[in-house]
Amino acid sequence: MGKSASTEFDEFIANEIKALAGVAMPVKVGLLSRIFIRSTPCKKLHPNPDDEFSIPEVGPSYRIISEYEKKFIKNHNMKGKYYEGEPILVEKIRPDGYMILNGHHRWAAALRLGYPRIPIRVINVTHEKEIREIINNSKHDKRVTLDLDEVVFWNEKRGSAEKGLSFPFSRIYKEKLRLGIPALFNAFNKEGYDIWIYSSEFYSTEYIKALFKRYHVHVTGIVTGTSNRKQLKDEKNSVKELYSRKYVETLHIDNDVVLMIDNKAKDFREYSISGDSNWSKAVLDILEELGK
Repeated sequence: MGKSASTEFDEFIANEIKALAGVAMPVKVGLLSRIFIRSTPCKKLHPNPDDEFSIPEVGPSYRIISEYEKKFIKNHNMKGKYYEGEPILVEKIRPDGYMILNGHHRWAAALRLGYPRIPIRVINVTHEKEIREIINNSKHDKRVTLDLDEVVFWNEKRGSAEKGLSFPFSRIYKEKLRLGIPALFNAFNKEGYDIWIYSSEFYSTEYIKALFKRYHVHVTGIVTGTSNRKQLKDEKNSVKELYSRKYVETLHIDNDVVLMIDNKAKDFREYSISGDSNWSKAVLDILEELGK
């Protein structure tokens, strides 16, 4: 790849971001728009200014783009279609098109090769404005936080999991919950805790809400894409104070520890969870101890 070609593409990315600055805004889409994978013009997709791909000091990686270009050309020559695999994850934006959430380098390779269309899946994600609305509308002054990927969703190779959902929901929701998660969440609901779950993956918030609804539990806040969205990394500055004012107590539950943060006293206590054979019972015992 020549230097001029990469420079030209860098300028294209910069111009795209400049054109959308102060203009683009996320738009929620309905269920049908989120269920089906569709083929969309590559030019309808826009680079996400919050992604490392769009930061000149970090990305894009032309090595990765080149690898995808070679793969796409090979697929096209052998199979008559260039793209196979997971669709590009996007969020619909106003005034037009989609913001890329995951798949920048695949999109760049297709665009540079002149392929007109690319498969996408549209999802809705939680933004700071919605986080603020959830906090402001909550009637509770305590919250619990958990990592969806590492603590809540569970591979049975790691230990016991909840029984899977029955057909046809088992075809829609393939993730399994750690054994005891529904009972644990139900207990926190009864004790007046808001439940916030975080994921580094770009799950649709509606998808996660619907999944938990099938297990008859309520989750207050769902924040996804936490490792890739700069605006959520900046939450430490813009939303953390709001959390502290709203919640007098925060429980962070991990695989082997429960951390109780007293936001008023600016203090914390740590409770160890010994083993995970009866993990949810151990967490409930800690909850009971805190209530004494």
